[in-house]
Amino acid sequence: MSMIDPQAAIEITGYEWVPDFARGFVRDLRPRWACEEAGIPYRERLANISDKPDWLLATQPWGQVPIMRDGDVTLFESGATLMHLGEMSEVLLPSEPQARGEAISWLFGAFNSVEPAMFEFTNVTVFARDQEWAKLRRPSLEEFVARRLAPLEQRLGGRDWLADRFTIADIAMVTVLRQIGGSKLLAAHPAVEAYVARGMERHAFKQAMADQLAAFDRHGPPEM
Repeated sequence: MSMIDPQAAIEITGYEWVPDFARGFVRDLRPRWACEEAGIPYRERLANISDKPDWLLATQPWGQVPIMRDGDVTLFESGATLMHLGEMSEVLLPSEPQARGEAISWLFGAFNSVEPAMFEFTNVTVFARDQEWAKLRRPSLEEFVARRLAPLEQRLGGRDWLADRFTIADIAMVTVLRQIGGSKLLAAHPAVEAYVARGMERHAFKQAMADQLAAFDRHGPPEM
């Protein structure tokens, strides 16, 4: 059952619609997923991606999503929203100090040590793939991405999740690694590939994804 509730205290901002290549990859998926895992109700507030409203630009310096409001508290950046939700539920973030520290470390690792390489790989192999500089960059970039994946392959050998159990770190890492789903680089790291698949099989992930896509389908592309 979806945790979307128009009367919920927590508000998550997403987009009304995005182009096909971005469907399912907009970052409000992360707090949506966390809310589904922990059973935390939330309401949606949706913005036009091509004509961003003043309230969005006034709250998020780069005009991006997600933004989260919880009463008098407002946050932006998906990592901040995951930390806030983690503080609300031990389902998402353990209270035991070492387990908590481990989950937070992997959360930051996903965003700081892994995601930048995933962004560059997508740019080089998809958006700029026909440009000469991208063709020249690809071999060394593939080596770099493989070096980023190798510690994850070692960590995930014989365990299901980055910490002792599923946490906000896994929401972060799975959504980061999905960006190279189907690539030979991911397939070359079978434990990591299986981990991503395992995360995407969780009911909470599927519900969060369905709710994000439903919003896009309701609104459709903006009128030109």
